[in-house]
Amino acid sequence: MIYTVTFNPSLDYIVSVDDFKLGLTNRTASELMLPGGKGLNVSMVLSNLGIENTALGFVAGFTGEEIVRRIGKMGVTSDFIPIADGFSRINLKLKSIDGTEINGCGPDITAQDVDALMEKLNALKEGDIIVLAGSIPSSIPDDIYSRIMQKLQGKGIFSVVDATKDLLVHVLEYRPFLVKPNQHELEEIFGVSLCSREEIIHYARQLQEMGARNVLVSMAADGAVFLAEDGTVLNTPAPKGTLRNGVGAGDSMVAGFLFGWLEKRDYNYAFYMGVSAGSASAFSDFLATKQEIEAVYQQMVKEEQ
Repeated sequence: MIYTVTFNPSLDYIVSVDDFKLGLTNRTASELMLPGGKGLNVSMVLSNLGIENTALGFVAGFTGEEIVRRIGKMGVTSDFIPIADGFSRINLKLKSIDGTEINGCGPDITAQDVDALMEKLNALKEGDIIVLAGSIPSSIPDDIYSRIMQKLQGKGIFSVVDATKDLLVHVLEYRPFLVKPNQHELEEIFGVSLCSREEIIHYARQLQEMGARNVLVSMAADGAVFLAEDGTVLNTPAPKGTLRNGVGAGDSMVAGFLFGWLEKRDYNYAFYMGVSAGSASAFSDFLATKQEIEAVYQQMVKEEQ
């Protein structure tokens, strides 16, 4: 079983506004409401690929109920912990002005709530996979990822971490199965500017030396680089396509990689399935379907021949 953890899931209200004017009343030209959060994105793409998984985390209020309802309709099993006060966040994303968004805070999560999550982790058994993805709310201690990894240490559980800077660095001592920084996050970790694939490979290898078994670096339009624990180094440019929505592409890459690895236990196949899933989501208005991912994979196979 795969478990994903999303500490601060959201409802993403995605709108476009023709000729947006600051300080005036603007009306939407299009609007879309979707469940969001990095771990949830991984769960939704896994479900699209036919992989059973359970989404863990915290929800609150009417927005939390709506998140659970919507992902349930998408076939995602969830076991969220309800927070008594507040409501799960709403993120406003202005599609017509690239990169412009206003993200909510989400509810305050207490120490008792965190303890309840830790208790749920007791259900994980040897061979299971846990995906820790995204940032954490300010109400949660910043060592929470490390605490989860420490709790699961020695139980034969495969851990995947997709997080920024200290959240990622502090789990490396626990030998995560896979870490997936993007190029910007890799630069931030080491305080450098990376201009070539050789440099990216060099610093990805440093993450391995610090404890990561496998390192997958997403590079947006430039594709991806993968360093496997057996010494294999793979890299590929991004497949050709029209960018429609960059939100969730990196999370889709994680889901595609896990799908490929579970299907064949082959890192080469897992890598290309990951890149295919990430690209397919980037080429779609929402997270990619299995058919869309397979179509991009076949395109990549043809281009490699």
